[in-house]
Amino acid sequence: MPIPTIFVDADACPVKEETYKVARRYGCKVFVVANAGIRVPPDIEFVMVDAGPDIADDWIAERVTPGDIVVTNDIPLADRTLKAGGLALGATGKAFTTDMIGGALATRGIMEHLRSFGEGGGGPKPFSAQDRSRFLSALDAAVNKAKRL
Repeated sequence: MPIPTIFVDADACPVKEETYKVARRYGCKVFVVANAGIRVPPDIEFVMVDAGPDIADDWIAERVTPGDIVVTNDIPLADRTLKAGGLALGATGKAFTTDMIGGALATRGIMEHLRSFGEGGGGPKPFSAQDRSRFLSALDAAVNKAKRL
């Protein structure tokens, strides 16, 4: 059974430590990708990319192979991951699937349009201990699923 690689879209990712914990349990290689310096443990690989829109996403998407896991809240990156045969997981443990990604992209587009008129906004609700726990369980399940692919 192949061991998946885990890519973390690290900008504003609240579950990096949880990702490291699960990755160590299964022996997964982890790439933490960001456009600013982030301190990571010695067994985790940090990749700093240039600043700019979607540069970290592009770096990840160009390297994802079938069975790899991407931790991201970025819907377009999740879509690219799924198209490459990878698994995409949000920080709250929500798995992105091919069945729901089209609707998620459409909703994102509508919200961007509303924000351009000063509507909507407010941002996401605060990250909770329950979200953290749900993520740990979902990442564990994703690694086991990826190992079966």
